Amino acid sequence: QVQLVESGGGLVQAGDSLSLSCAASGRTFSNYNMGWFRQAPGKERELVAAISWSGVITYAADSVKGRFTISRDSAKNMVYLQMDSLKPEDTAVYYCAASTSRFAAIQVSQNYNYWGQGTQVTVSS
Repeated sequence: QVQLVESGGGLVQAGDSLSLSCAASGRTFSNYNMGWFRQAPGKERELVAAISWSGVITYAADSVKGRFTISRDSAKNMVYLQMDSLKPEDTAVYYCAASTSRFAAIQVSQNYNYWGQGTQVTVSS
């Protein structure tokens, strides 16, 4: 069983930065691929960034590439999402997710099987 708890959401202005954190339970966190998803009102949940269990491989969706950076600290069971140059279209609930299939593709949404409760990010124009 994996429990994920997100923090760091809030209300910011366009162009600002925000950092999200996700605390994970479980002694085998270092074996999990991790991802950040988001879901805006009326839209499907989308994968925005992911990082492999080793931290070597990362993925970022085209919509956030160059602005969002995912990282992890496996010693602390933490994963982070640094969001820079935020835009109003980044407004969504952001979810941390874990994939316990160590060798599954990190950019495939269906490979994630544990989810946090989400944290709201609102970007005003």
